[in-house]
Amino acid sequence: MAGSATSSKEKKAHIIVLNLQGKKKDVIPVCFNPADYSLDKSNQYQDTSIPGLQSPVTQFVSGGAQTLTLELFFDTYEKQKDVREYTKKIDALVNIDPDIHAPPVCKFVWGGLEFKAVVEKVTKKFTMFLSDGIPVRATLNLTFKEYKTVEEQLQEIRRQSSDRTKVRTVHEGDSLWSIAAVEYGDQGEWRHIARANKIVNPRILLPGTLLEIPPLE
Repeated sequence: MAGSATSSKEKKAHIIVLNLQGKKKDVIPVCFNPADYSLDKSNQYQDTSIPGLQSPVTQFVSGGAQTLTLELFFDTYEKQKDVREYTKKIDALVNIDPDIHAPPVCKFVWGGLEFKAVVEKVTKKFTMFLSDGIPVRATLNLTFKEYKTVEEQLQEIRRQSSDRTKVRTVHEGDSLWSIAAVEYGDQGEWRHIARANKIVNPRILLPGTLLEIPPLE
């Protein structure tokens, strides 16, 4: 899925670097707004072969993290300055922050887009140099990978469901029947859980799966 950048020319894109508490630590301005960007999202499925069936049963396992890819352009020729003075801040987004012992979490903000992520990949290309070899023009290709804590994801599930909706983790030995018996007091209501979680084969329930337990109508 690609987004056009033409409608946001008036506002400068920027990257907000977050600290361990999720608060703003630094802001990296973008010299030139990108011409476009792409957003990609995928899901993970598992195929399980069942004896006697011609095709495997496909079951949803989990959602994949969304990715944002874009190209940023930097040019310092008129200022006769080393362009790396600007690009090094973006380089730091893939380096380990000593305060959190991991690369920092950040937000790419531009117009209506606010994408919380970690920078998964940076590719730099220098295309213009001063006579002494100092680069003054660079193109950076960035890949941001969506970042959400468990608490943030569970909160999203609660916002999308009624107040009585629960989220339950599947444990070894659990079945839809036993879960329905505990949650509803009636194991025959297992179909309600299966429909809510788009479970094709109720006999296949993987430990660690998060199940949405909706209220009975």
